[in-house]
Amino acid sequence: MGDLYLASDKRYEKMVYNRVGKSGLKFPAVSLGFWHNFGSKDNYDNMKAMCRKAFDLGITQFDLANNYGPVYGSAEENAGRILSEDFRPYRDELIVTSKAGYDMWPGPYGDWGSKKYLTASIDQSLKRLQLDYMDIFYHHRMDPETPLEETMEALASIVHSGKALYAGISNYNEEYTRKASAIMKELHCPLIVNQRRYSIFDRTIEEDGVKNCCKEIGMGIIAFSPLAQGLLTDKYLHGIPEDSRIARDHRFLKASALTPERLHQINELNKLAAERGQTLAQMALSWILKDDEVASVLIGASRPEQIEENISIVEHLDFTEEELKKIDEISREQA
Repeated sequence: MGDLYLASDKRYEKMVYNRVGKSGLKFPAVSLGFWHNFGSKDNYDNMKAMCRKAFDLGITQFDLANNYGPVYGSAEENAGRILSEDFRPYRDELIVTSKAGYDMWPGPYGDWGSKKYLTASIDQSLKRLQLDYMDIFYHHRMDPETPLEETMEALASIVHSGKALYAGISNYNEEYTRKASAIMKELHCPLIVNQRRYSIFDRTIEEDGVKNCCKEIGMGIIAFSPLAQGLLTDKYLHGIPEDSRIARDHRFLKASALTPERLHQINELNKLAAERGQTLAQMALSWILKDDEVASVLIGASRPEQIEENISIVEHLDFTEEELKKIDEISREQA
């Protein structure tokens, strides 16, 4: 793909942009995640084609973390090449985010939430991404051993130094979200977003209070794993395809997840989606955005066509009370 990329002049015609909490920032309703398919074993031309397709459709947010790969750092390196080759003229139209908080390098300083780890991580990530600044830098998970004040002070100093424009948290529960938010307000560096897992099959943020808490304190939410690692698609309704995640990568989804009860749920949800004129995946993404409490849903993709298919949800975000009730009933059946 040595050809010059010119972004579509229609890129902002269909996408919906939602305010992130009480910040001045808006997220595209659909954002592109680099968790899978952007590592050292993946096809670079395909990655580039996916990024081009995403931006042409109004997806302005690319979401990364320091250890996305495999190998660690390779998703950022690949994204850095793509940003440098294709997106330099469009830098100010993009939100590029990264995170640190999980295992990244050997020894006691390459994990969790110390100021040393986060400060080194932002510098490494910026280098790999070939960027002068990050739009949002997240602490990736709660650290029960490092004082929360230290972790938040590290985030605040990263923002105040100009290395990131905004600070966020990921995988934080209600207690830590409230405490972190209070600390950051004192440091004049508000946390604008909490990134959490959320899907029809995983309602944890409703149950643990985070969804309501974020609304109350003015923090946005961006949801990951909206398709429950592929369960909320029609791909497993007739067995396990050879190219599926269950077949290729057992780290996140195992065949044992496909119980008869779970397959029944998927089947019923699939029927409901068809009645709405959507695929199951499209309905599952629309459902995340059904109210104004989630600013954006993160999609993963393995080819450009998937992005195009997923983007059509922005035209169909409305649900009837009856549909929402039915989704709740199906998803809460014993799986």
